[in-house]
Amino acid sequence: MSVKEIIVKHTFFQSLTADQLEKLASLATVQQYEKEYILYYERDETSELCFLVEGLAKAYKLDKHDNEIFLYYIYENSMLSEISSTEAFTLRSFSNISFVEDSQVLKINYKKFKELFLDQHILCHQFTAALLERSLQMQSLINREFLFDAVSKVSMMLREDLAMFNKLKRHDISLMLHIQPATLSRVLNRLKRNNIIAIIHGKVEVLDAEALEEIYKDKVDE
Repeated sequence: MSVKEIIVKHTFFQSLTADQLEKLASLATVQQYEKEYILYYERDETSELCFLVEGLAKAYKLDKHDNEIFLYYIYENSMLSEISSTEAFTLRSFSNISFVEDSQVLKINYKKFKELFLDQHILCHQFTAALLERSLQMQSLINREFLFDAVSKVSMMLREDLAMFNKLKRHDISLMLHIQPATLSRVLNRLKRNNIIAIIHGKVEVLDAEALEEIYKDKVDE
């Protein structure tokens, strides 16, 4: 598949005209990355705006003991780059970004993209929406780490990212949510007893999505 065909498939760029697509394709490349490859380290500067075409990535930080602090996942059809300023011609990473699966990335010369598109008021709405999505991810992170107890953390993940919950090993989920594996088991059993979830062949099935949402939304509203 050509770079232009990949751009056309990405929802971020679907409002572009044929001429604009040609112009953008001339600024872009597509690159494959293997699982566990680190695209950015925290505080890295880059001149390329990156979008995840296929695969899965995660953002994380390291504490002073080099323990990984999970932030959030980045899914297909999303922007990988972190934007701290719309004025600069380079991008600085707030966190480490690595690939959870073999992935394909669309890379665009950011300086030219800014000059030819953003500064001409093209794709500004889409760019703002991508920044807002990242802001909401950080808001969820703050809620998870500073407001939520174990039950709320598990409930939010089951409600908002059930596919990922069922894909990961329970040990990895515990590390990601910063709770003990035994605590995760107790929370799942409690939700099961309350007929909010079912566990079938080791996979969680949500029976009452509204009840799950109420558990963690109550914490936000307090």
